[in-house]
Amino acid sequence: MVIYLISETGRKLFEGDIILPLERNALRNSSYRWKFPIPYILADSLDLNAKGVILQAFDMFRLKSCVDFKPYEGERTYLKFEKLDGCWSYVGDLQSGQTVSIGERCDYKAIVEHELLHALGFYHEQSRTDRDDYVQIWWDEIIEGFAYAFDKHNDSFLDDLNTPYDYESVLHYGPYSFNINSNVPSITTKIPEFNEIIGQRLDFSRIDLLRLNRMYNCTSSLTFLDQCSFEYIGICGMVQNAQDGANWEHTLGKPGDEDHTLVGSCAGYFMHLDTKTGHAGQSALLESRILYPRRKEKCLQFFYRLNGSPQDKLVIWVKKDDGTGNVRRMEKLHTITADGEHHWKLASIPFSVENKFRYGFQGIRGEPAMSAGGIAIDDTSLTETNCPTNIWHIRNFTSLLNSTSKGDYIVSPVFNSSEGYAFALQLYPHGRNSSAYTNYMGITFHLCSSPNDGLLEWPAGHRQVILSVLDQEPDVIHRMSLSLSFTTDPKQNVEINDTLQWDKPSITGSFSSSCNCYMSPGVGWNTFLTHRELHWKKFLKNDSLFIFADFEGRFLIQSSSSEVVIFVRTVRSLSALPKAAGKGKKEEKSCLVQRAAWPAHAHPVRATCQMAAFIFPHVRCPKMNFLDSLVGYLRATGTSGEQLIPFHYSCDELLF
Repeated sequence: MVIYLISETGRKLFEGDIILPLERNALRNSSYRWKFPIPYILADSLDLNAKGVILQAFDMFRLKSCVDFKPYEGERTYLKFEKLDGCWSYVGDLQSGQTVSIGERCDYKAIVEHELLHALGFYHEQSRTDRDDYVQIWWDEIIEGFAYAFDKHNDSFLDDLNTPYDYESVLHYGPYSFNINSNVPSITTKIPEFNEIIGQRLDFSRIDLLRLNRMYNCTSSLTFLDQCSFEYIGICGMVQNAQDGANWEHTLGKPGDEDHTLVGSCAGYFMHLDTKTGHAGQSALLESRILYPRRKEKCLQFFYRLNGSPQDKLVIWVKKDDGTGNVRRMEKLHTITADGEHHWKLASIPFSVENKFRYGFQGIRGEPAMSAGGIAIDDTSLTETNCPTNIWHIRNFTSLLNSTSKGDYIVSPVFNSSEGYAFALQLYPHGRNSSAYTNYMGITFHLCSSPNDGLLEWPAGHRQVILSVLDQEPDVIHRMSLSLSFTTDPKQNVEINDTLQWDKPSITGSFSSSCNCYMSPGVGWNTFLTHRELHWKKFLKNDSLFIFADFEGRFLIQSSSSEVVIFVRTVRSLSALPKAAGKGKKEEKSCLVQRAAWPAHAHPVRATCQMAAFIFPHVRCPKMNFLDSLVGYLRATGTSGEQLIPFHYSCDELLF
């Protein structure tokens, strides 16, 4: 007998966050597999932050698999994201449209990824047939009536796709799931080191991605183009110009001159231009192979180190198709100059190109007599995604941890959003004084006053703050970076002075000597990142931590919304169309339609021809029944204005 968790609205939830289809073998039954791109709808009930987080999760699927999503346009099958009771999903494609609930406190990238993996056909990791070899279930510690959530299933129900048990899966329960005592786990791992790993909510694990790509026969991702850690002599197909006066060298790291990939744990390789020799002005160009883009936007990221002459330069180029099929039109993207700091740094360079191209690194020697080293690059990656706009590089982080106590904080440089808002971050290595948590870092976001304030919209509401900590794993596909976000509420008050939280910092905040500006009160997280997670993944490398910070205007979120369907405004009479010359057939013409936003709180129904005739009296229903060819939305009961039925149809099925 199977017992189900009953949600607040009476839904039966299997394993805590799954609504079962009529058949429960969605993972094995190929009829439950989706065809891509998957149509989606973002309901009005969703919080604005949840909409942004869902779009972030889509980007992760595109980067790491062949799974894609598109705005709903009347298809029979789709995913509708709503804010209902909790976080849950059906399993597999039900072929009739289905809901994914992103409820209160579910608006985290990894939670949305978790629910989407259910929708794509996956169950929880600890449901595997062989789970007892890897974890111990403590049945006496489980809340009465919830033992069903720890059921395991035989091979006829689940398919592990020939992959090992995965403690790191984003689909694994945490140790305290459904437990009676908050300090006593309900599930522990047979290998104790994984007790603090299970239940991670950073990102997909390697095996999550392996299974996903095996199930859907993905041979490549949608937005990944290129990367290189330079560990092999082939250097990822990169080439050098034989006519250059200097050459990049494939260099083995050594103590004091380590590569970035392996950071001295063992010897690794990087590309290096020696600037101690030769003549000033000599350069070397290292170019990628020819790449063929699928999307316009690009993000080139790489680590670099300049420890030679103060006049050394690293110039980033893109070489484009000149219109004749030859890739030779050069365009300079960015120039990096020496600044006296000799450690590895991260560069993030956005650019756009739609035809075949190469990207290149040009090292230029400054004054060889003043150089003690050269120019180095390592761990390059190129994706068809948006680049982070602001990067906070925190060095010597271990020393910072050892020299600070709870409540101590450091302040970032002042950053600027694309709209012109100034902001800064405060990082608490041991958490804020007000936090009840230990071994967690805390972080807060603060608006800062700037000369732009008189031109900007205040309060700065309906904007999304996105903070990410970079996992410096060289393989961009397998990075498990932390990403958290929230949206600003224009009506939110500051408790201490009863002003609006997101009003001008000069009104709502106080003067700070760290930026020589006014800073608003901070909003953020007491549980930003654990000290254990710092070392579990490669958040710390060369003792450096990188935090990406973005403050996106609402238009960036709303412009990505997919609540677009087709409304029939007018249908031409096919009988009135001219005959195709010499063939006696009707000339094909498309029906006149208009795209328009449609309230996402409307409920999916099947629209019959009779419904269409009710709204459009001139429409005559033919004898054929085309119930299945008219699928759409009805506006929610009680809405004012024009009552329209949008639907998917074939022109010759609707006649005057």
